[in-house]
Amino acid sequence: MRLFQKRSAGKTLKIFFATDIHGSDRCFRKFINAAQFYGANVLILGGDITGKVVVPVTKISSSTYRATVHHQVQEVSESELPQLFKEIRSNGFYYYVTTADETEFLTQNPEAREEMFHRVIRESLTTWFELAEERLKGTGVQVFVSPGKDYDDTVVSAINQGPFVINPDETVREIEDGVWMLSFGWSNRTPWDSPRELDDSEIGSRLERLALQVPQFDQAVFNIHVPPFNTPLDKAPQLTADLKPIVEAGEVQMASVGSAAVRDFILKYQPLLGLHGHIHESAGITKLGRSTCINPGSEYSDGTLKGALVTIDTGKGSLMRQLIAG
Repeated sequence: MRLFQKRSAGKTLKIFFATDIHGSDRCFRKFINAAQFYGANVLILGGDITGKVVVPVTKISSSTYRATVHHQVQEVSESELPQLFKEIRSNGFYYYVTTADETEFLTQNPEAREEMFHRVIRESLTTWFELAEERLKGTGVQVFVSPGKDYDDTVVSAINQGPFVINPDETVREIEDGVWMLSFGWSNRTPWDSPRELDDSEIGSRLERLALQVPQFDQAVFNIHVPPFNTPLDKAPQLTADLKPIVEAGEVQMASVGSAAVRDFILKYQPLLGLHGHIHESAGITKLGRSTCINPGSEYSDGTLKGALVTIDTGKGSLMRQLIAG
C-alpha cells in the first residue's frame, strides 16, 4: 500500500453531490445536467435513488386509461398518456400499464406484485443510465450512483449493471490524483426496518475495513449515506410507536438519528470532506474537527433537486462548498 503520495500542484476537482431523489425523474435529469451547468467533473448520487410507489394505469376501454395520482382519479386518452407518465415519474412514482383483471391479480398475489415492482425499477434505472451515457460519455465526467438503505439485492444488481455509471458502494476509489473516495450506503437501524440497515457496531467494523484501503486521508472524500450522529445533519422528527411525529406545544420534536459509528470514524480519520444524506429535513454544512460534512437535504417530491457543489484544490488540499437547490 502507498503510505504517502506527493501532492500534484494546481489541479481543481469540482464535485456535484445530490442524494435521496427517491425515483424522481425530474431530479435525475437535473443531476445529469449539473455536469455542464456547474462545470462539475464528478457527479455523485449518494443513495436512496428509487421510488416506493407504483401507480397502475388501467386500460378501461379501447382508447381510455384511468389512474389515481395523489388521491385524484384521472381518465386520459391514449394520446395523453405521455403527459400522465411524465407527471407520475416527476413525483418519484412509477407507472405500470395494466388491465383491471391484472390489477386484481396483482392485488391478490404479493409475490407477483413484488416482481412487477422490481421490474419497473430496473426499467427506470436502465433508462436513467442510458441517459447519463448519452449526455456524458466522452466528456471525462465521472458518474457515481450509490445504493442507500432502501434496496434489496435485486435493485443493487440493477445499479451494478449500468455500463456507464459506477456503483462505488463499499469501495475506495481514486477519483482524482491523490483524492480517494470511500463510499458506504448502509444505514443504522430505523423504525422502517429497511433492507440495508445494520447495527452501529457493524457499520464501524465495515468502515474500518474500508479505511485500510485509503492511502491518505487529508484529501479523502467519505461518501457515507447516513450522517454522523449529533450534528446539524441528522435531526429528524421523533416518532411514536405507530410512526407518527411527536408534537409538543404545537412543535414537532426533533432528535438526532444519525450513526455514532460514522461520527467516530470521521473524527478518527479526519477526511477533507464528508458527503451524507438519509435525513431529508437536515440540509446543512458542519465541521467535525477539520472535516467538512455536508447533507444537501431532499425535496424530491416537488421535483426540486437539492445538491452541494464542492471545489477541491488538490494542490492546496482546500475546498470551497455551497448548497444549491433548483
